[in-house]
Amino acid sequence: FLQERIKVGGKAGALGDTVTVTRDKTKITVTSDSTFSKRYLKYLTKKYLKKNNVRDWLRVISSNKDRNVYELRYFNIAENEAEEEE
Repeated sequence: FLQERIKVGGKAGALGDTVTVTRDKTKITVTSDSTFSKRYLKYLTKKYLKKNNVRDWLRVISSNKDRNVYELRYFNIAENEAEEEE
């Protein structure tokens, strides 16, 4: 999904040598030689979650220890149910 949607030079899917997307078992790594916005990567990730109908259960957050890392985490549903009961 990311390889098709990331825009380089105004064209989607034309990554060339400037942006590489690699996948290890549970980790996807996006490296860029030019400037690349973290917010744009977060936007694309949210768009992917929405397309696959899992946006209601997963959220995209940046890691506490390293600000260059985004993680997908489940919403804490137990806390939300407790707030609705009150």
